[in-house]
Amino acid sequence: MIRWIMNRFSHHIQFRLTGYFILILLPLVLISLFAVEKSRDILYNQAVQRTETALSSAMNHLDLVFQNVEEISTLIAGDPAMNALLNENGSDFSPQSILAFSYILEQLSNSVSVNRYISQISVYHPASSMLISTHYGGKQLPGDAQKEWFVETARHNGTGISYVKVDYAVTDGVTFGQLTNTDSISLLRAMDLYNSDRQANLLVVSFSKNKLLNIIKTLLPSENSRIALSNEQGEVLLEVGKPSAPHLPDQDMTVTMESSYSTWRLTMVQPKRELYQETDQLRLFTFAIIGLSLILAFTVSWVVYSGIASPVLKLAKGMRRLGNGELGIHVSTNRKDEFGFLIQSFNRMAMVQKRLIEDHYEQQLRLKTTELRFLQSQINPHFLYNTLDSIYWMAKNYDAEEISEMVMNLSSFFRLSLNKGRQVFTIEESIVHLNYYLRIQQLRFMDNFRVEYRISERSKRIPLLKLLLQPIVENAIIHGMEGKESDGCLVISSWVEQERTLFIRVEDNGPGMEEERLQYIQQELDHMDLRKVSAYSQEDEQAKDLFGLRNVLSRMKLYYGPEARLTVQSVWGEGTAVLLSIPWEGERDESDDRGR
Repeated sequence: MIRWIMNRFSHHIQFRLTGYFILILLPLVLISLFAVEKSRDILYNQAVQRTETALSSAMNHLDLVFQNVEEISTLIAGDPAMNALLNENGSDFSPQSILAFSYILEQLSNSVSVNRYISQISVYHPASSMLISTHYGGKQLPGDAQKEWFVETARHNGTGISYVKVDYAVTDGVTFGQLTNTDSISLLRAMDLYNSDRQANLLVVSFSKNKLLNIIKTLLPSENSRIALSNEQGEVLLEVGKPSAPHLPDQDMTVTMESSYSTWRLTMVQPKRELYQETDQLRLFTFAIIGLSLILAFTVSWVVYSGIASPVLKLAKGMRRLGNGELGIHVSTNRKDEFGFLIQSFNRMAMVQKRLIEDHYEQQLRLKTTELRFLQSQINPHFLYNTLDSIYWMAKNYDAEEISEMVMNLSSFFRLSLNKGRQVFTIEESIVHLNYYLRIQQLRFMDNFRVEYRISERSKRIPLLKLLLQPIVENAIIHGMEGKESDGCLVISSWVEQERTLFIRVEDNGPGMEEERLQYIQQELDHMDLRKVSAYSQEDEQAKDLFGLRNVLSRMKLYYGPEARLTVQSVWGEGTAVLLSIPWEGERDESDDRGR
């Protein structure tokens, strides 16, 4: 993306003009956006501070309520008369037991009236399985699992206190709220606090849900907000407002206040859109101003471009087309100012250049083309094919399988080499063509080496200059495979990197090269990289060695440009690898290479 912007900025005047106007507006835009976002931050921080203050006050109130209820539970659990009555009565319901339970119920009712946040108080007597409650008197628990839960809770708490939610599952299908007829959280603790040999009598103090909700209900800032009281495990004990939903930090403001008395916390969640209703209107106006400014910037840049930059761009396009060989170019204009004079002068210059090229260079080109076609006509591919085909059938008649296979591969090799004068083939076609040549060499060397192809799918359809790989493969066979009696291996690979470069690698497991020889070869190749294209043929004719590598690199430079590379890597005793690096940017048009 950055590269595209830089390219447009350096090649298009209109793009630069628009960029300059936007650059002028940029400080004002940034300041406006900063002011809007700063106001939103200030509003958010003030809302958080107000909420923290309100939650702190409510949490202190709740702490006092819980502390007072816990003190009442301590008095009840430590009452000697009540504990004596519970310990003395067993499973039978004698008149004395009924009187004792009535006394206990009366004492519990008096405790309920002391604190308005207590809805009911219950005592579970395991000896009789009786749950004595100020709400409904008394009842026996029907299930053994329910009885066991109360007994285990009393033993587990010891002298401590625990709280249980209304929806806590005591047994399968039975919740604590259904068992005790309560709709709020309850305090649980064992009776007979000061007796180490206490029985499993359990005290249950249930809070009034409405009274607790009234403490936090007034803190709700809007109908879409919610406040929840949760314990240390994160379980919601009480909640008021909008039902719980997944917390989204980007959309909700969340403020939490920890209790100084217990491990509980109050949490308020409010949608940010309710906080930002007024600032959102201001931000909308700011965006509208920014959009209008951008429209004005584009409009002014287009007016300036149409009056000044457009004729310059039209002239630049005409020069580019002339440079690409379009000699009949004519840039139309009806301007009478300096730009019109400049364009008319360019048209006259293009006309004169076209006449000179047609009179001199084009004549020489026709002469060279005629000579080339004459030389090509001397080669009769059909005569070659028919002759090789006759040799093939004669070898088949005499059962000379190796000879017939060599002739067949040689015939296929020449047939593709002379295929309608094409100069380029795809990688896939080139490998098929190359395989005929390699098969001939394998028969020649008695199959003492094998060939592996590692051609990536992405590279198969990329066009490649004809017979570019043959000299490289020939060198690998002559210098790498000729001395081997078996286990020779030739690997041909191709792949594309970053959609811009095609890599072809030919490697063998031959004897390799000595360091001195490798340095000499690489120096010669580097020297060819520094030369101009026109100097390739002249200096290559004077060279005394490396004919194959020089030929390949010269053809690569002439056809693919100066970015084409040829690198040789070798380790003595391990083998040699030749890497071709070819620039590639999409499918190359082969129309210019056909029929030459």
